[in-house]
Amino acid sequence: MFKLLKTFRAVYETRNFSKAAELLYISQPAVSNQIKQLEEELDIQLFVRNGRQEFITTKQADILYHHLLNLSDDWEDTLHALRIQTIPKETCKIIASNTFAVYYLPELMEQLIREFPEVSFILDMDNSEQVLDSIEKHQAHFGFIEKPLITDAIIRQEILSDELVHAGDFSQGLWLVRENNSGVFHYTERYFLEHNLTPQKMIIKNNEMIVRCLEQGIGQSIISKRALNEKIKWRSLNQDYQRKFYFIKRQHIESFQLRAIEKYISQYYQQNKVQ
Repeated sequence: MFKLLKTFRAVYETRNFSKAAELLYISQPAVSNQIKQLEEELDIQLFVRNGRQEFITTKQADILYHHLLNLSDDWEDTLHALRIQTIPKETCKIIASNTFAVYYLPELMEQLIREFPEVSFILDMDNSEQVLDSIEKHQAHFGFIEKPLITDAIIRQEILSDELVHAGDFSQGLWLVRENNSGVFHYTERYFLEHNLTPQKMIIKNNEMIVRCLEQGIGQSIISKRALNEKIKWRSLNQDYQRKFYFIKRQHIESFQLRAIEKYISQYYQQNKVQ
Protein backbone atom coordinates (compact mmCIF):
# COMPACT_ATOMS: atom_id res chain seq x y z
CA MET A 1 0.00 0.00 0.00
CA PHE A 2 2.82 2.42 0.80
CA LYS A 3 4.22 1.96 -2.69
CA LEU A 4 0.84 2.74 -4.23
CA LEU A 5 0.38 5.82 -2.07
CA LYS A 6 3.86 7.03 -3.02
CA THR A 7 2.96 6.70 -6.69
CA PHE A 8 -0.35 8.49 -6.12
CA ARG A 9 1.42 11.40 -4.46
CA ALA A 10 3.87 11.73 -7.34
CA VAL A 11 1.05 11.74 -9.91
CA TYR A 12 -1.06 14.17 -7.89
CA GLU A 13 1.80 16.64 -7.45
CA THR A 14 3.12 16.50 -11.02
CA ARG A 15 -0.29 16.18 -12.68
CA ASN A 16 1.48 14.03 -15.24
CA PHE A 17 1.95 10.26 -15.43
CA SER A 18 5.19 10.49 -17.41
CA LYS A 19 6.78 13.00 -15.02
CA ALA A 20 5.71 10.89 -12.06
CA ALA A 21 7.34 7.87 -13.70
CA GLU A 22 10.61 9.80 -14.08
CA LEU A 23 10.56 10.83 -10.40
CA LEU A 24 9.89 7.26 -9.28
CA TYR A 25 12.33 5.67 -11.75
CA ILE A 26 9.67 3.35 -13.14
CA SER A 27 7.84 3.13 -16.46
CA GLN A 28 4.75 5.15 -17.32
CA PRO A 29 2.62 1.98 -17.73
CA ALA A 30 3.74 0.90 -14.23
CA VAL A 31 2.48 4.21 -12.84
CA SER A 32 -0.87 3.75 -14.59
CA ASN A 33 -1.20 0.20 -13.30
CA GLN A 34 -0.41 1.22 -9.72
CA ILE A 35 -2.95 4.04 -9.79
CA LYS A 36 -5.54 1.62 -11.18
CA GLN A 37 -4.71 -0.88 -8.43
CA LEU A 38 -5.06 1.81 -5.74
CA GLU A 39 -8.42 2.89 -7.14
CA GLU A 40 -9.62 -0.73 -7.08
CA GLU A 41 -8.45 -1.31 -3.51
CA LEU A 42 -10.08 1.90 -2.26
CA ASP A 43 -13.09 1.48 -4.55
CA ILE A 44 -12.94 5.11 -5.65
CA GLN A 45 -11.93 7.07 -8.72
CA LEU A 46 -8.92 9.32 -8.20
CA PHE A 47 -8.36 10.85 -11.63
CA VAL A 48 -10.64 11.60 -14.55
CA ARG A 49 -8.63 11.27 -17.74
CA ASN A 50 -9.51 13.77 -20.44
CA GLY A 51 -6.58 13.04 -22.76
CA ARG A 52 -3.55 10.78 -23.21
CA GLN A 53 -1.57 12.45 -20.42
CA GLU A 54 -4.00 15.06 -19.14
CA PHE A 55 -6.45 14.48 -16.30
CA ILE A 56 -8.28 16.21 -13.49
CA THR A 57 -8.35 15.13 -9.85
CA THR A 58 -11.54 14.01 -8.13
CA LYS A 59 -12.74 15.20 -4.76
CA GLN A 60 -11.68 11.84 -3.31
CA ALA A 61 -8.14 12.38 -4.68
CA ASP A 62 -7.95 15.79 -3.00
CA ILE A 63 -9.02 14.32 0.34
CA LEU A 64 -6.63 11.39 0.05
CA TYR A 65 -3.70 13.67 -0.85
CA HIS A 66 -4.10 15.95 2.16
CA HIS A 67 -4.49 13.02 4.53
CA LEU A 68 -1.47 11.41 2.92
CA LEU A 69 0.66 14.46 3.74
CA ASN A 70 -0.22 14.08 7.40
CA LEU A 71 0.41 10.36 7.21
CA SER A 72 3.85 10.99 5.69
CA ASP A 73 4.76 13.40 8.48
CA ASP A 74 3.61 10.89 11.10
CA TRP A 75 5.60 8.14 9.40
CA GLU A 76 8.78 10.23 9.40
CA ASP A 77 8.29 11.00 13.09
CA THR A 78 7.79 7.29 13.74
CA LEU A 79 10.98 6.39 11.87
CA HIS A 80 12.91 9.08 13.76
CA ALA A 81 11.66 7.75 17.09
CA LEU A 82 12.64 4.22 16.12
CA ARG A 83 16.12 5.34 15.08
CA ILE A 84 16.65 7.14 18.37
CA GLN A 85 15.79 3.98 20.26
CA THR A 86 17.61 1.45 18.10
CA ILE A 87 20.63 3.14 16.50
CA PRO A 88 23.59 3.92 18.77
CA LYS A 89 24.77 7.51 18.76
CA GLU A 90 27.40 8.09 16.08
CA THR A 91 30.86 8.98 17.32
CA CYS A 92 33.15 11.26 15.34
CA LYS A 93 36.75 11.76 16.43
CA ILE A 94 38.60 14.80 15.12
CA ILE A 95 42.32 15.32 15.70
CA ALA A 96 44.23 18.50 14.84
CA SER A 97 47.69 20.00 15.05
CA ASN A 98 48.34 22.46 17.86
CA THR A 99 47.58 25.85 16.33
CA PHE A 100 44.53 24.66 14.42
CA ALA A 101 43.16 22.82 17.45
CA VAL A 102 43.38 25.88 19.71
CA TYR A 103 42.59 28.79 17.39
CA TYR A 104 40.50 27.43 14.50
CA LEU A 105 38.81 24.18 15.50
CA PRO A 106 36.46 25.71 18.11
CA GLU A 107 34.81 27.85 15.41
CA LEU A 108 34.21 24.77 13.27
CA MET A 109 32.92 22.76 16.22
CA GLU A 110 30.31 25.39 16.96
CA GLN A 111 28.88 24.72 13.51
CA LEU A 112 29.22 20.93 13.64
CA ILE A 113 27.53 20.60 17.02
CA ARG A 114 24.58 22.63 15.78
CA GLU A 115 24.32 20.78 12.45
CA PHE A 116 24.82 17.28 13.89
CA PRO A 117 23.27 17.26 17.40
CA GLU A 118 22.89 13.47 17.28
CA VAL A 119 26.66 12.93 16.92
CA SER A 120 29.06 12.53 19.83
CA PHE A 121 32.29 14.38 18.99
CA ILE A 122 35.72 13.58 20.44
CA LEU A 123 38.57 16.07 19.99
CA ASP A 124 42.29 15.46 20.24
CA MET A 125 45.49 17.39 19.52
CA ASP A 126 48.92 16.26 18.29
CA ASN A 127 51.64 17.24 15.82
CA SER A 128 50.96 16.92 12.09
CA GLU A 129 52.77 13.59 11.68
CA GLN A 130 50.81 11.99 14.50
CA VAL A 131 47.55 13.40 13.17
CA LEU A 132 48.25 11.78 9.80
CA ASP A 133 49.20 8.52 11.50
CA SER A 134 45.97 8.50 13.52
CA ILE A 135 43.86 8.95 10.40
CA GLU A 136 45.75 6.21 8.54
CA LYS A 137 45.29 3.77 11.43
CA HIS A 138 41.56 4.61 11.74
CA GLN A 139 42.13 5.96 15.24
CA ALA A 140 40.36 9.18 14.22
CA HIS A 141 37.93 10.05 11.46
CA PHE A 142 39.09 13.50 10.38
CA GLY A 143 42.27 15.52 10.89
CA PHE A 144 43.72 18.98 10.41
CA ILE A 145 47.43 19.47 9.82
CA GLU A 146 49.83 22.34 9.08
CA LYS A 147 52.20 20.41 6.80
CA PRO A 148 51.49 19.18 3.25
CA LEU A 149 51.75 15.53 4.31
CA ILE A 150 50.03 12.87 2.21
CA THR A 151 49.87 9.10 1.73
CA ASP A 152 48.02 6.82 -0.67
CA ALA A 153 45.32 6.14 1.91
CA ILE A 154 44.64 9.80 2.70
CA ILE A 155 42.79 12.58 0.89
CA ARG A 156 44.13 16.07 1.62
CA GLN A 157 42.31 19.37 1.04
CA GLU A 158 43.89 22.79 1.51
CA ILE A 159 41.46 24.84 3.56
CA LEU A 160 43.02 28.09 4.79
CA SER A 161 46.15 30.19 5.26
CA ASP A 162 47.70 31.12 8.59
CA GLU A 163 49.99 34.13 8.93
CA LEU A 164 53.12 33.67 11.03
CA VAL A 165 54.66 36.74 12.68
CA HIS A 166 57.73 37.66 14.72
CA ALA A 167 56.53 38.31 18.27
CA GLY A 168 57.89 39.05 21.75
CA ASP A 169 60.68 41.17 23.19
CA PHE A 170 62.96 41.80 20.21
CA SER A 171 65.81 42.99 22.45
CA GLN A 172 66.24 39.56 24.06
CA GLY A 173 68.59 36.90 22.73
CA LEU A 174 66.39 34.02 23.90
CA TRP A 175 64.11 32.39 21.33
CA LEU A 176 61.11 30.22 22.19
CA VAL A 177 61.07 27.43 19.60
CA ARG A 178 58.69 24.56 18.91
CA GLU A 179 59.99 20.99 18.69
CA ASN A 180 61.58 19.90 15.41
CA ASN A 181 58.55 17.93 14.15
CA SER A 182 56.29 20.96 14.50
CA GLY A 183 55.31 22.89 11.39
CA VAL A 184 56.38 26.21 12.92
CA PHE A 185 59.86 24.86 13.68
CA HIS A 186 60.78 24.84 10.00
CA TYR A 187 59.69 28.45 9.55
CA THR A 188 61.71 29.44 12.62
CA GLU A 189 64.80 27.72 11.20
CA ARG A 190 64.24 29.53 7.90
CA TYR A 191 64.14 32.85 9.77
CA PHE A 192 67.42 32.03 11.54
CA LEU A 193 69.11 31.22 8.22
CA GLU A 194 67.77 34.34 6.51
CA HIS A 195 69.08 36.55 9.32
CA ASN A 196 72.25 34.56 10.03
CA LEU A 197 71.20 33.89 13.63
CA THR A 198 72.44 31.22 16.06
CA PRO A 199 70.46 32.28 19.12
CA GLN A 200 69.89 30.73 22.51
CA LYS A 201 66.81 28.51 22.26
CA MET A 202 64.19 27.25 24.65
CA ILE A 203 62.21 24.30 23.22
CA ILE A 204 58.51 24.49 24.12
CA LYS A 205 56.14 21.84 22.82
CA ASN A 206 52.94 23.87 23.06
CA ASN A 207 51.82 27.14 21.49
CA GLU A 208 49.83 28.22 24.53
CA MET A 209 52.93 27.92 26.71
CA ILE A 210 54.85 30.09 24.25
CA VAL A 211 52.10 32.71 24.30
CA ARG A 212 52.09 32.80 28.11
CA CYS A 213 55.89 33.19 28.17
CA LEU A 214 55.73 36.03 25.63
CA GLU A 215 53.09 37.74 27.79
CA GLN A 216 55.54 37.63 30.70
CA GLY A 217 58.21 39.27 28.58
CA ILE A 218 60.21 36.09 28.09
CA GLY A 219 62.03 35.86 24.76
CA GLN A 220 60.78 36.10 21.20
CA SER A 221 59.28 33.64 18.77
CA ILE A 222 57.80 32.94 15.34
CA ILE A 223 54.15 32.27 16.02
CA SER A 224 50.70 32.38 14.44
CA LYS A 225 49.22 35.87 14.37
CA ARG A 226 45.96 34.25 15.44
CA ALA A 227 47.53 33.36 18.81
CA LEU A 228 48.49 36.93 19.75
CA ASN A 229 46.80 39.31 22.14
CA GLU A 230 47.24 42.99 23.01
CA LYS A 231 49.97 42.23 25.55
CA ILE A 232 52.39 40.89 22.96
CA LYS A 233 54.39 43.02 20.53
CA TRP A 234 54.74 41.68 17.03
CA ARG A 235 55.76 42.56 13.49
CA SER A 236 54.82 41.13 10.11
CA LEU A 237 57.01 38.87 8.01
CA ASN A 238 57.03 38.38 4.25
CA GLN A 239 54.77 36.11 2.19
CA ASP A 240 57.08 33.15 2.75
CA TYR A 241 55.64 32.94 6.25
CA GLN A 242 52.09 32.26 5.13
CA ARG A 243 51.56 28.58 5.92
CA LYS A 244 48.65 26.39 4.86
CA PHE A 245 46.33 24.24 6.90
CA TYR A 246 44.94 21.02 5.45
CA PHE A 247 41.87 18.89 6.08
CA ILE A 248 42.67 15.17 5.82
CA LYS A 249 40.44 12.12 5.72
CA ARG A 250 40.49 8.47 4.74
CA GLN A 251 39.77 7.35 1.19
CA HIS A 252 36.68 5.37 2.23
CA ILE A 253 34.16 6.27 4.92
CA GLU A 254 31.24 3.84 5.29
CA SER A 255 29.00 5.70 7.72
CA PHE A 256 26.36 7.91 6.12
CA GLN A 257 26.55 10.31 9.08
CA LEU A 258 30.33 10.62 8.86
CA ARG A 259 30.13 11.23 5.11
CA ALA A 260 27.68 14.03 5.82
CA ILE A 261 30.12 15.56 8.34
CA GLU A 262 32.97 15.22 5.84
CA LYS A 263 30.94 17.03 3.18
CA TYR A 264 29.95 19.77 5.62
CA ILE A 265 33.55 20.43 6.68
CA SER A 266 34.74 20.57 3.07
CA GLN A 267 31.99 22.98 2.03
CA TYR A 268 32.43 25.08 5.19
CA TYR A 269 36.00 25.97 4.25
CA GLN A 270 35.16 26.45 0.59
CA GLN A 271 32.53 29.02 1.57
CA ASN A 272 34.44 30.60 4.47
CA LYS A 273 38.01 31.43 3.53
CA VAL A 274 39.40 32.08 6.99
CA GLN A 275 42.63 34.03 7.18
